[in-house]
Amino acid sequence: MKKSIFLAAGLLFSMSAQAQLLDIIKSTVKNKTGVDLNVPVKNNGTATTPTTTTTTTSGKPNNSPVNLGSLTSTQISSGLKEALSMGVTDGVKKLAITDGFFKNEAVKILMPEKLRKIDTTLRSIGMGSLADEGVKLLNRAAEDAVTEAAPIFTNAITSMTITDAKNILLGSNNAATSYLQGKTQTQLFNAFQPKVKASLGKVGADTLWKNLISKYNTFTGQAVTTDLNEYVTTETINGVFKMVADKESGIRNTPAMRTTSILQKVFGAQDGK
Repeated sequence: MKKSIFLAAGLLFSMSAQAQLLDIIKSTVKNKTGVDLNVPVKNNGTATTPTTTTTTTSGKPNNSPVNLGSLTSTQISSGLKEALSMGVTDGVKKLAITDGFFKNEAVKILMPEKLRKIDTTLRSIGMGSLADEGVKLLNRAAEDAVTEAAPIFTNAITSMTITDAKNILLGSNNAATSYLQGKTQTQLFNAFQPKVKASLGKVGADTLWKNLISKYNTFTGQAVTTDLNEYVTTETINGVFKMVADKESGIRNTPAMRTTSILQKVFGAQDGK
C-alpha cells in the first residue's frame, strides 16, 4: 500500500515538473521570438495571428494590377508599337552621325579585349595616337553601318501580336526592347556583317588595324589576331538596343516623354503597377 502511495506521489511530482518546464519553454519562446504558444490555432493548423499585405520589390502591394479595363487590345498594341518605333528612330538617328558612337560613353566601342595588350604596348613606345585612331575608326564604321537597323526593326514591330503587347505592357522597364531583341538579333547580325565589313573598309579601319596588329606582332614576336567584323557588328547591335531600352524606360517612367495621346493613355495605365 505504501509503495503505491509513493508511486502516485512521484507521478504527480513528475507531471508538475513537466508543466513547469513547459511554461518556462513557452515564456522563453515568447521573449525571444514574440511567438505566443498559448494562442489558439485554426482548424487548418495555423495560428490566429493578424495577416499582412505582401508587397513586391517596388514596395507596392502585389494585388494592385494594371488597370487595363479602359484600354482596348488595339490601343495597347498601338501604344507599344509607337513606343518602340520612337525608340528605334531616335536611337538610330543619334547613332548614325559623326561621333554618334565615339562620343557617347554608353555605347562607345572600345578596343577588343584580345587586342588591349596592343594598346598598352603601342602607348609604351610612343604610338598612343595610332591606337586612339584605331578605336575611333571602329566607331566610325558602326556609325556608318547602323542605318541598316531601321527596316529590320520596323518588320519586327509590325509583327507584334496583341498578346505580345499585353505581356510587354505588364513587363519590366525594358520588356519591349527585350521582345525586339529576341525577334531581331539574328536578322540584325546577318544584315550588319556585310555592311560593317564594307564600313570598316570605307573608313580605313581594316587597313589601320592590320598595320597596328603587324607592328605589335613584330615588336613582341607574338601573333595576335581577331575578327574585327564580328566584334564591331555585335557592338553596333548592342549600342542600338541600349538606346532603344533607354527610350522605353523614359516613356514608362517619365510622363513628359509620352508625347502622343496613345502613349499617354497606354503607359498611364501602367503607372500604378
